[in-house]
Amino acid sequence: MIGKLTGIFGGVSVEGAALLDVNGVGYSVRAPLSLVESAKPGSTLSLYVHTAVRADAIELYGFLTEEELAFFKLLTGVSGLGPKSALSILNTADVAGLKRAIRAGDGSALHKIFGIGKKTAERIVLELRDKLGGSAGAQTPGTDAEVIEALTTLGYRLEESRDALRALGSEGISDVRVRLSAALKRLGRHSK
Repeated sequence: MIGKLTGIFGGVSVEGAALLDVNGVGYSVRAPLSLVESAKPGSTLSLYVHTAVRADAIELYGFLTEEELAFFKLLTGVSGLGPKSALSILNTADVAGLKRAIRAGDGSALHKIFGIGKKTAERIVLELRDKLGGSAGAQTPGTDAEVIEALTTLGYRLEESRDALRALGSEGISDVRVRLSAALKRLGRHSK
């Protein structure tokens, strides 16, 4: 099994996977969009890897941090949730925001993610809440998935949308409109 790959980023394959040249061997690694968008061709890239083996394919999923990989593995452990769906979830929101939503039992934040239905979102919360230390008194999550969806619809890149939300932190803002407005102000300051 492959646990980590370090090599030269060679761009993106036709299927949207990152191409990583490791000593002359080209690996096709599915990775979060933020990673693929921010990596520069020719740069050295080191990824923590999950190997998914199916009857008809062997696929690699790569992440910059062990925390992302561990959370990805937690997601793939949810019944009915495969690696492609887990990666889709990680493409939409950051790990910290997803963990907050799950701990707080907020399936609606996950339901907003493309390809994740209401029942699947509820199953993710049900199966992972205890593993993440969720409780009734958990912090109210921001609705980052909704904010990111709105920002990307407005034309902002996924990575800059996530950066704006990270910069906001939790700041006690849980209302979508208020959080979106604050993110837009932050993005507006950086574009000048």
